[in-house]
Amino acid sequence: MQAFQLIPFPSKALPNIHINGQVKREENQLSMRYVVQGEIENLLLRPAFVSAARKDDLWQATCFEFFLAIKDLPGYWEFNMSPSSEWNVYVMDAYRRIGFREELSIQQLPFEFKQKDNAFALAISVDLTPFLHSEQKIQLGITAILQTKDGTETYWALTHPGTQADFHLRESFVIEL
Repeated sequence: MQAFQLIPFPSKALPNIHINGQVKREENQLSMRYVVQGEIENLLLRPAFVSAARKDDLWQATCFEFFLAIKDLPGYWEFNMSPSSEWNVYVMDAYRRIGFREELSIQQLPFEFKQKDNAFALAISVDLTPFLHSEQKIQLGITAILQTKDGTETYWALTHPGTQADFHLRESFVIEL
């Protein structure tokens, strides 16, 4: 189990919250938990659906994401999860939408969103076997987009190596498993 903390990209209107979590990989099962604490009442969360559904453009609202790459290869995957239970997984051949397409080998993304008092958590456990061998080393970039009720979006990641918030930069995939 490896702990992480997300830091915000500099902004004038940062919500008073903290995001941390844990990630682990056992064989080809990747498990991750995000915990958001603080003044969460100011965050805009899409209402939860009864059943999970694949959806595009989740990044346009509060969304939790992670980026997964096989070490030393240019392609990577983007996993998006919304508190609404909507989700998607994309694969790209190289930086920012080169060869961009849905990852069809994943037909459901098992994650759970729970809210309690001044905190909420998102937990996911996903089998990477459809596209990855268990002996392959991976690099992760863990991120979140938080939207406040006034429409402000803030961008959170393990690191921000660019001059703009850009979760697709491979230099931000800093966790190796």
